[in-house]
Parts: sequence; structure tokens; C-alpha cells
Amino acid sequence: MTTLEPTLEEHAPPEAAATYREPFGALAAYIKRASTGDRAALARLKPEALQPHQLAALARALSAAGLAPEQWHADTWPRWALIAHGMALAGHDGKQKLGRQLATAGVSESRVTKLLTSRGDAFTQLLPRVLRLLASKGVAPNWRELGELVLKEGSSLRSSQAEAEKIRLHIAGLYFSSLARTESKS
Repeated sequence: MTTLEPTLEEHAPPEAAATYREPFGALAAYIKRASTGDRAALARLKPEALQPHQLAALARALSAAGLAPEQWHADTWPRWALIAHGMALAGHDGKQKLGRQLATAGVSESRVTKLLTSRGDAFTQLLPRVLRLLASKGVAPNWRELGELVLKEGSSLRSSQAEAEKIRLHIAGLYFSSLARTESKS
């Protein structure tokens, strides 16, 4: 029952919501063990302009994560491409919350604020930059949170936009509280 449709939870029973979130871990695991060529193709891809070898690598990754091809949609395909691209760049660590990971990596307040307030193309351009910064600091992001944000961010549905805002506020809250704790210890 896994799908690329970001609004699955609105149309499915509660047990389907858990299935929907699992592809993030499965996708990250596949990318981690994928061939060097597939990882490189995913790390270099541009979601809006996929090359044939990148399309093939992305299709293999999404299929391995349990995202059935008959459920791939044109409006969500670029979002999943961005998620796979980000996982290839920075990995995945679902043990910590994204806001804390950003603080741990020393990502500046201005960069986090810019990322969390950006929308549309600005968001999709800023995200890989932040991911490269996280990777350079040895911090892998939590894609269960970040992936949900990517999927909800570009949706035209009001409920998905509201959920994206909740995710942004949660990330910001944890980021700024982590910074405050660090500063109080100094």
C-alpha cells in the first residue's frame, strides 16, 4: 500500500500511515548498499532534469524501497528524486531529530531559517546545500522528518501545506532549543 502520493494518510486507514513512512528507511538502506555507479548517479542528479542513467538509478532505488511503479505520479516524482538525491549526499540517521542534528552540525541560524522559510524552487535549491554541509560535518539527517517535509512542501493540498508548516516548526523548535542548551553550557 506504499505510494508516492503525499496525501496517503488522508485516504487510507491508520495502519497504512505506518507503511507510508517506512520507505524512507528502506530507500536509505538501498542507497547505502547500492553500486558505486547508482550512488554517484543519485548524488549528481537534478530532480527537474534527470539523465537516463539517473532515472534508472532512481527507479531501482524507489522500487527497492517498496514504492510500486504503478503508483508513481508526475507531481511527486521530483520530490522523491530530491529525497533520493539527499540520501545519496548525506545518508540517513533516524535516531535523532533533525533540529538537533542541524544544531550538532553547527549549521548557522541564518541558513536554517532560510531553509525553513523557503518554498518551492528556493527550498529545492537550498536543501542540497544544507545536506552537503551536514555531510561535511559527518552528520546524517533524519529523513523520516525531512522526507515528510519534502513530500508535503510542494503539495497543492491545504492539509499537506499545514502539515509541512507543523514539521518546519518542530524542526525549528528543536534546533533553537538545542542551540540555547549549548550556549547555556558555555
